[in-house]
Amino acid sequence: MRRSLLLSCLLITLVWASAIAQDRQVTGKVTSSEDGSALPGVSIQLKGTSRGTQTDANGNYALSVPTSGGSLVFSFIGTTTQEVAIGNRSTIDVKLVNDTRALSEVVVVGYGTQQRRDLIGSQLTVKGDDIAKLPVQTFETALQGRTPGVQITQGSGKLGSALQIRVRGAASISAGNEPLYVLDGIPITSQDVNTTDTELFSPLADIDPNDIESIEILKDASASAIYGSRASNGVVLITTKRGKAGRTNIQIGYYTGITNATRKREFLNSAEYKELFTESLTNAGIDPNDPSDGFPGYGIDPNSGIDSDWAGAAFRQGAVNQANFGINGGNDKTRFSLSGATNKQVGFIIGNNFRRNNMRLNLDHTVSKKLSVGASIAFSTIVNKKVSGDNAFSNPIQLNALPPLQAIYKPSDPTGYNRSTLYYNNLVELDNASNYARTFRTFGNIFGQYQLLPGLTFRSEYGFDVLNLQEEIYQGRVTEDGAPTGYGYQAMTRVNNWTTNNTLSYLKNIGTDHTIDILAGMTYQEQNVQVVSATGRNFPNDKFQELASASQKTDASSTETGFSILSYLARANYKFKDRYLVGFTGRIDGSSRFGADNRYGFFPSASIGWILNDEPFIKNALPILSLLKLRASYGLTGNSEIGNFDSRGLYGTINYADQVGIRPSQVANAALRWEKSTQFDLGLEFGFRNNRINGQIDFYNKITDDLLLNVPQPAINGFSTIARNIGSMRNRGLEFSITSQNLVGAFRWSTNFNISFNRNKVTRLDVSPIRANSRFLSYVTVGQPLGVFYGKKYLGVDPANGDALYQGADGQPTNNYASAPELFVGDPNPDFTGGLNNSFSYKGFDLSVLLQFVSGNDLFNVAGIYQSVNGDYFDNQTKDQMNRWQKPGDVTDVPRAEFGAANGTSISSRWVQDGSFLRVKTASLGYNLPSSLLKKAFIQTARIYVSGLNLFTFTKYTGYDPEVNTQYINSTNQTANIALGHDFYTPPQAKTFTFGVNLGF
Repeated sequence: MRRSLLLSCLLITLVWASAIAQDRQVTGKVTSSEDGSALPGVSIQLKGTSRGTQTDANGNYALSVPTSGGSLVFSFIGTTTQEVAIGNRSTIDVKLVNDTRALSEVVVVGYGTQQRRDLIGSQLTVKGDDIAKLPVQTFETALQGRTPGVQITQGSGKLGSALQIRVRGAASISAGNEPLYVLDGIPITSQDVNTTDTELFSPLADIDPNDIESIEILKDASASAIYGSRASNGVVLITTKRGKAGRTNIQIGYYTGITNATRKREFLNSAEYKELFTESLTNAGIDPNDPSDGFPGYGIDPNSGIDSDWAGAAFRQGAVNQANFGINGGNDKTRFSLSGATNKQVGFIIGNNFRRNNMRLNLDHTVSKKLSVGASIAFSTIVNKKVSGDNAFSNPIQLNALPPLQAIYKPSDPTGYNRSTLYYNNLVELDNASNYARTFRTFGNIFGQYQLLPGLTFRSEYGFDVLNLQEEIYQGRVTEDGAPTGYGYQAMTRVNNWTTNNTLSYLKNIGTDHTIDILAGMTYQEQNVQVVSATGRNFPNDKFQELASASQKTDASSTETGFSILSYLARANYKFKDRYLVGFTGRIDGSSRFGADNRYGFFPSASIGWILNDEPFIKNALPILSLLKLRASYGLTGNSEIGNFDSRGLYGTINYADQVGIRPSQVANAALRWEKSTQFDLGLEFGFRNNRINGQIDFYNKITDDLLLNVPQPAINGFSTIARNIGSMRNRGLEFSITSQNLVGAFRWSTNFNISFNRNKVTRLDVSPIRANSRFLSYVTVGQPLGVFYGKKYLGVDPANGDALYQGADGQPTNNYASAPELFVGDPNPDFTGGLNNSFSYKGFDLSVLLQFVSGNDLFNVAGIYQSVNGDYFDNQTKDQMNRWQKPGDVTDVPRAEFGAANGTSISSRWVQDGSFLRVKTASLGYNLPSSLLKKAFIQTARIYVSGLNLFTFTKYTGYDPEVNTQYINSTNQTANIALGHDFYTPPQAKTFTFGVNLGF
């Protein structure tokens, strides 16, 4: 046995030595064809094997290759990949040229792919590599500042919170304004389904940004009409990474970092607080030491000597950690991609934590020359330890209302915190309450594709999205909501969403001048949502937190809802002489959401394009042009994002004296129909100097008719509202983007700039002006943008007596708030948005900096009516209130301090401010280690980097963050759509610094 083992080892050693002996070394240098400079970090691969290396800082490389030869593949970002036969050569020098293939790049479109050069719709692409390296929870965050025509607002710094995305402006008053999300061809659930509050949390956080190959945003009707009734707000196509034939690649990544609030507001310290409120009480004729009306009457000891930073107590230094891996490869028959990640974040807001684990497997198999099949499956789990909504006293940000003269901690209290405060000290909840949302999500699809005839292909796919949300809240007996015996709530939500797509596609070249590309198909989608919830009180102690331990089951509920949509679609593209382009798209949708009289809708579009640079008269006159394409489109899309049964007559239950009955709860409207958006788009795409400079300009005009609204009506018949189509809205705008390769060679510098202008206007409204909320300034009225601010116009302070002044009916200042009319006082819609990104690389180093800007929008700091009101009540105040009027002749915007006098404290434009900002959104500095160092560790590539998110913000807005939209208003689409630019104790975004490493094997 030993002899056999020894002979086997000897044989293996001889074979290995023989193989080594048959290898030889090839060396060389890789340079740029532009200026001859050396290119570091170029990947060199022996074709069909796992052997490879990279060029060093001087562009040199060395690689062992078989004596039989083969081919070397040279690839480098921004250049054309070259394949060179080795032959008998031992030295191979290569010059790489700039890559102009972006024009012929294949991009994902609705239900298919197309060459970018042939696109005649308005569509933008973001590569997955541009977002995977950023320390973000959801991919939407990484799109900010990169997407012309798409405004993305973070809104809140709470972990997992939803973003507001508007593609070419808001197009609805009460239906959804978010785009349709399609993952690998399957529409997915993107609406928040939590039941515990009106805060929105993003279901898109279940998608790991590292899994994304590309994101396509379809903006005009030509690009998006293939999705018909759900395309008015744009369509986001997400394509995940798939395996490719060749060597098996392994990537491992890890980053860790810290997070902090982008800004912390300054509130009064104890000395300032005592000064302001002593003056405020005295001016009101109240003795500050009065045991009923003064400081003592409110439980405040002015001589305590305490100076608490309550505003700072809401924040901490957070942390972020992520580890991920990816394995992909295969052969000509079977390709695979397996990836996974774990992401853990400790929020900078106290009590806020987030953890996501996910795994994805994509498989593709070629059965024969005609038949191919594939499958994808992805699992994710999220545990989000949430904090309370903006409007709750338990929201940590509301700690800033507490007086600095009161202590935060109290060692003698069983909780360790002071519970004898002016308002609720919600720090008690850190150890005595919990609020968890646990999400379990599965995405999957399978497909088969068969070539029936040359050029004619049938594709059938089935996809599903199963979302399970488990919510658990427990409030201990020492908390505000749990006193005195504890409170528990649990809910289970299940969303089943499945889709089938069946399409026929035909691609045919007729002679040398004609190409036709035709698609036709049928799709069906069905969604079912079930919710079960229950509450309980009177727990034996706070160690028993399950509802089974509650002696009082105070409430229980179960609901079920759903919708289905059946669709027929077709698309035809024609190309003549490779430069004249024509396209037609049509879709018929039938939705269960609409009335029997308008169950089906037809959504067509038409587009044309002309590639002028291929015309001989232009090619000869302007050889510098690499692209000049003019395109135009016109089409109709719809919006079906309303309640599942808004068109139906509904019945509900009624309980009385332990008896149950039914009653009508909603009146039917069989004529209820889609919102329809007609959109015209005119675009120009250009490229110069082999595409070193390229960009595009788009003008669009989008008109939405048949706006949906739950219209109030006299309740004499028992119904207070009815769903109707009531008006029209217009969005008109201009988009511009340009990318340039400023320097090429060893030192490379590229720039991308984009800017967008959108003008929104309500053009018809068949009802009275709509106000979002009595506390807000937002209105919907004809001739104005959506959500425009109307209210009392604040004019400052009367220098003679310190009274707040408002613009009166005669246009003159008045101190009579009641007599002042409501006037236009602001617009939350920006004049323009955009971003500027610069990328640099030199000898293995790379640097990227992205600036994001928003200009011309107004913000209303609703919290100002409590925290910036010159000592009208005992809430702590912002520092600017020390600039109050104190004597005749004082010129200031802060009225005379007088406790309880409501001097300038009512809702008005006093707290409307310019929300424009410029933000250093992301910055990343990395270094690719030399291949000579990596060979010893059997590593192909290694990159270390540091990055930052939301590093600096330049703004005149004095609130926590200018990129804000309070989320406690999101109880309905209508309120959320209208109440734009409102800030109500909303936490700022996170400033994040990370250090990471990526390894490739």
